[in-house]
Amino acid sequence: MKPTAPNWIEIDAEALAHNFQTIAAQVGTGTEVLAVIKANGYGHGAETCAPLLVAAGAKWLGVTCAAEGARVRAALAAAELDAEILIMSGFLPGDVGAIAAARLTPVLWTAEQIEWLDGLRCAVHVEIDTGMGRQGVRPGDELSELLRLMAVAGLELDGVFTHFCSSEVSGDALTKTQEERFEEAIAQVAVAELKPSFVHAGNTSAVDNPMGPVLGDPSRRDPWLERLAAMVGARAMVRTGLALYGYCLPIELPSGVEGVIVHGTIHERLRPVMTWKARILAVRDLEPGETVGYNATFTAPEAMRVALLPIGYADGLRRELSSAGWAMIAGQRAQILGRVSMNLTVVDVTGIAGVRAGDEAVVLGEGCTADDHARIAGTIAYEIVCGIHPCG
Repeated sequence: MKPTAPNWIEIDAEALAHNFQTIAAQVGTGTEVLAVIKANGYGHGAETCAPLLVAAGAKWLGVTCAAEGARVRAALAAAELDAEILIMSGFLPGDVGAIAAARLTPVLWTAEQIEWLDGLRCAVHVEIDTGMGRQGVRPGDELSELLRLMAVAGLELDGVFTHFCSSEVSGDALTKTQEERFEEAIAQVAVAELKPSFVHAGNTSAVDNPMGPVLGDPSRRDPWLERLAAMVGARAMVRTGLALYGYCLPIELPSGVEGVIVHGTIHERLRPVMTWKARILAVRDLEPGETVGYNATFTAPEAMRVALLPIGYADGLRRELSSAGWAMIAGQRAQILGRVSMNLTVVDVTGIAGVRAGDEAVVLGEGCTADDHARIAGTIAYEIVCGIHPCG
């Protein structure tokens, strides 16, 4: 007999396709959508999500590294599907074989990376550092030298892109500065008479923010990215990750600015893709005064009935949810009691009739979303979903 999975995730394929198509409709037919499945599909499973997204219309997928890209390529091949795969977080010399074998497109920004690709003559995307301060080559002399070295090495410039650091902030001055720096870089590419296939910028927040980088509804916005891409005969592209899985960051106002927070343009149309479940291990009664969990942080004020869930911080259930979060059992809230342990969590089922061992509890899904977890834990939905790694 197959062992029972103590906790597991379920993926809604229809919701994932719906979200991709919602994003594609938002940016318009003039802009391609790269579906970001890095970090194991934001915890949803890159090899599960990749074929679903390609079947929904995605032509580009973004992965973390060459190893993840190779696994995704194998998953696509098994489904008899194909797409371009961009390695978004750089590469090292040992990755070059996988880049060639799995037909991956590397991102580069240094002369050293060009040397590592010596003889491969592959297509690459160059990242422009416009203010993020992580990856990327600066516009000006650095970019000119990089383009020269690429030409000598026989590398094809397939894409040029940047990444906004504050795209969830409406009217952010730094975003405007980043746009101007990116325009400078694209002008350099045009002067060099290079013709990349894609010019891309923007994440989920850039698409969702009605006052952010001009990447959204073409009926209401100046299509900045499309005009920029046209300068070098390229197609515009945006890179969305979190929205694919049903979430967006809250839209913020700049520091020191008072007013009403602007609602995003797509978040209300998205559907969460993941449901995280656990199967109840046991149910027991507590007498008044009995305690629960490490350091006895919860004391029963009266007679209670509690359920034990085989899930904890080792699986990604945040410890900050101790005595603050909840699970959904039979459609009702079951409050977490005491500390979330490594593999076990106790919840209150006093008011939920008929609960027994083996019943399902929804730990993340309808009624307890990643936004709920993030609010309690003092973090963002990105960290919540990416941190889920169920046992089983």
